[in-house]
This record gives sequence, C-alpha cells and structure tokens, in this order.
Amino acid sequence: MTQQRDTLFRTLAMLQLIPRSPGFRATSTLCALLEERGFRVDMRTIQRDLEKLSSHFPLLCDKQRKPYRWSFDPAFKSNLPALDTPTALAWVLAESYLQNLLPQVAVEQLSNQFSSARKYLEQLSENGFSHWSRQVKAIPNGKALIPALIDPHVWAKVTDALLNARALDVTYLSRAKGAFKTYTLHPQGLVARHSVTYLLATVNEYDDIRQFALHRIQQANESGDAYKPKADFDLDDYLSQGAFGYPLDGKPVELVARVRPEVAWLLSETPVSEIQQLSEPDIEGWVTLTATLPNDQQTLWWIMGFGASIQVIEPASWRDMIYQNAQQIVDWQQSAVV
Repeated sequence: MTQQRDTLFRTLAMLQLIPRSPGFRATSTLCALLEERGFRVDMRTIQRDLEKLSSHFPLLCDKQRKPYRWSFDPAFKSNLPALDTPTALAWVLAESYLQNLLPQVAVEQLSNQFSSARKYLEQLSENGFSHWSRQVKAIPNGKALIPALIDPHVWAKVTDALLNARALDVTYLSRAKGAFKTYTLHPQGLVARHSVTYLLATVNEYDDIRQFALHRIQQANESGDAYKPKADFDLDDYLSQGAFGYPLDGKPVELVARVRPEVAWLLSETPVSEIQQLSEPDIEGWVTLTATLPNDQQTLWWIMGFGASIQVIEPASWRDMIYQNAQQIVDWQQSAVV
C-alpha cells in the first residue's frame, strides 16, 4: 500500500511537469525534475508510466528523437492538483511559523492548504521530504505572543476595502482614551507586526497616515464617502522611516556602548546595524560597540533586554532613560520587600 501511494504521488507530480503543446519535456528532463522533488526513479520506469498514462490522458509523444518528448494536447483543460512535494513542505513550515504571526482568521482561511500539505507529506514514506517537516522547524525570534483575535467580518471588510480602494466606516476602541470612537477610514496599507495586525489609513478629512489595530475595530462597513487615495504614500518608505519603532526623534543616533563578550559575538554574526564596529576586548573582556541606529523606543527596549551585559556610554539621553528605568525597578523591588 505504501509503495502504491508513493507511485500515485509520483505520477501526479510527473503529470504536473508536462506542459501543453507546443511546449514539451523530454523523458530525461522529467526524470531530473522528479528527482529534485524527492522521487528517485529511472528513465525506463518513467517511460513505461507515460505509455500507460497516455491511454487515459491526452498525452502527445514525439518519437522522432530520443529521449522521447512529451506534452499535453493544447486543448486539454487540466484540473490536476497543483501541490507537489517541495510546495507541500513549504506550506507545512509556513504554518508553524505564521500561526503566531498572522491573524487567526487568516490562518483559518489557509487551513485547507495547511491540512492538504500535511496529509501529502504524511503519506510519503520513501520520499526524503516526508521526514523533513519533523526535522526542520521555523520559529520567530524572541517571545511570540498569541495573536490578537480579529472579528472575521472586520477582516473581510478591511481587506476588501484595501483591495478595491473603498472607504470604511468603523467603530474603534481607542487605547489612549479607553472609549469607542467612530471614524471614516481610507485604507492605504496593512502591516502584520508580531502578534498584532495594523491597518494604515487616513482618517476623515485628514491626510496623515495613522495606525489602527484590527482587533480593536468593533464594526466595519463600506462608507458612503468617496475613497481618498494618498498618491505619495509608499509602504516601504513608511516602514524604513521607523514608523513602527516608536520614534523619539527623526534623526539617527550613534550608539557607543560597552558590551560583554557573548553579546559582541552575537553582534559580530548578526549586526544590529549596517554601520557597526566592534573593538578588541579590553583587559576585562568588554568590547566597545559603535553603531548608527534609529532613535526610537524599539531600539531602547532591545538594549534594555540585555540588562547589565550592555553599558551605554552615548547618547547620554539613552543612558539616562535606561538608568531611570533600572532605578524604578530597584525602587519597586525594595517597596515590595518591605
């Protein structure tokens, strides 16, 4: 039974590789492509399979030269499944990585593809890719929080409005004011950041871009107002300017800090900036880090995550903020003990 399943999947993969005429693929090419997909089979077996399949499918064979060249009749409308072994593997790995990044409603919409990919790999026992998903995993960097829940209706309305350039009337829970507000939004982009997905939009008659967490949108419906495009908005430029880094200042800063050897080793392999230098260790093993970084809260949180393993020298404003934060922790600990 196991061998029959592998033969079935190999046959399906082979049929997917055969183009419609006037395109063609030689038997030797099919053999090489199947091997790339994890199926090891000789040309004689492939030729025999193709001869059998030609009695059930409108396959055309050019026998004027060897190896024979195969194609489908140009009028043939194929409904063969598009899934092959490498694609199935990509889906399985994507599921393990994206389930804590994408909104749950988006994951659910992809559930059929994820399920089909898992079943496809599970049924292949002699194919090397079948074990790959159990031997390789993709995990996000840092602690991954459970994604905020998004109303499926809201997700559908927001994505439809973004795709078709339509304005939206929404009821939104303002975190700053702790109250529900109503807005007319003109969607310009969508960004998934960690466990929260944000709609980027202009609001009412204003022209500046604002961020709206999708899980705080309580209601969303197509607006009667005309959509207002923002022709000069570029999502890549918006992100590169640190929009999601909680900027303290628009200008970059030069960080000078002493770092422990283990931190220096990490940064030598995965630099924190394109402009970075690491000195030789001093007598105590500390390394001086110099790097040009955005002046934002995100970078400060990253530094504070290393605790006493990073000692900031410059900028002085960062050093003061880190000291104040540490002092607040000490004061809290002391008051808790008392």
